[in-house]
Amino acid sequence: MRILWVTENYPPDRGGMAQSCDRIVRGLRGAGATVDVAHLSRRAKPPGAGRRGSEYLRHDLHAAGAHPGAGRGRPGEPGGRLHTVALADGPEHALRALWTTLERDASGYSHVVAFGGTYPLLAAPVYSAWSGAPLVTLLRGNDLDTGVFSLRRQPVVLEALRSSAEVCVVAGPSARLVSGLAPGTAVTWVPNGIDLDAWRVLPSERQRAARWRAGEVAAGRRTVGLIGHLKEKKGVRLFLDALIASGHADRFHLLLAGELGEDVAAWLDANAGAVPHTRLPFMDRYDLPWVYAASDLVALPSFYDGMPNVALEAAGLGVPLLASDAGGLADLVDTEIGFPFPAGDLHACRAAVHDAATVPDDELVARGAAGRERIRRRFSPEAETEGYLRVLRRVTSDTGR
Repeated sequence: MRILWVTENYPPDRGGMAQSCDRIVRGLRGAGATVDVAHLSRRAKPPGAGRRGSEYLRHDLHAAGAHPGAGRGRPGEPGGRLHTVALADGPEHALRALWTTLERDASGYSHVVAFGGTYPLLAAPVYSAWSGAPLVTLLRGNDLDTGVFSLRRQPVVLEALRSSAEVCVVAGPSARLVSGLAPGTAVTWVPNGIDLDAWRVLPSERQRAARWRAGEVAAGRRTVGLIGHLKEKKGVRLFLDALIASGHADRFHLLLAGELGEDVAAWLDANAGAVPHTRLPFMDRYDLPWVYAASDLVALPSFYDGMPNVALEAAGLGVPLLASDAGGLADLVDTEIGFPFPAGDLHACRAAVHDAATVPDDELVARGAAGRERIRRRFSPEAETEGYLRVLRRVTSDTGR
């Protein structure tokens, strides 16, 4: 199995998409597949790039211990090439020039994979047709949630879905939406995974969390973490309005770690006295464990979503979730492990806030423990890798490649 993997999100890029892409690629390589990654970078020039005409390309053969996305305590893995392509000077030229490099070995590819994003969804169907390898599209949240409503992106999304031998979604409810847009395309749910052996809170991080709480959080208040890119779709304003409406704002301290939308920042400034809060900048994943350790709950009140890494990370560390049922959150969160509510429902969110404010401490701890166990059983990286391998094998069987 040799895969051409086309993505806009890959280390050293930051954010959940790059983390997910890196994790899946490493899992497939670890299972014996060869994965050649074409990283369509929005950086002006990839680090260490060589000049080829007016376009920059970097080609790295992965070696053990040298993987650019290796995390804390995780060695790099062999298993493919990395082609880093700069889009900044002209994506049309960059994508065509990349094919000039790829076509030398294109007949050897068993699959072409599009890992979400506009340019992978644009380029991968073409590379699939030119190489003769079947296309598998790994649809991420924004591709479906907003891409199909964009005048510019909708034709790209629809063409990719309808050209795919199979589409994989990270949120179970998304399968029905994809089938409605591409009735003849097979769709499979493969949820994100997380390695709990590597994802844990160190003693020093617990001490940091305890010091922060002692200095910042008034006695008797529960800390609610809101973590990541806190943009409009994440429903932060709805949560804040529900918090005020619940009458329990005096029972919580908000810990916001990430990029705030202007409307959220303005709301917090206007209500600083009513809702005590701390703002922290956006952090890389391995800088976050102390933030999770400092949180009694993590809130994910999204209007729509895929499967947020924050949900898996928080639950995996035993932190209960106050979450909407948007996208993949519906596959994870129920009253056994958190405080769910229907997405976009202010009154239901207010009720969930009430429950989170009044539940006894031991019940809160029990829901956190149940969440960690659910992650261990259902959302492991091994299950994620095996899910993608099943899809790739099925496509091979169906197409005779």
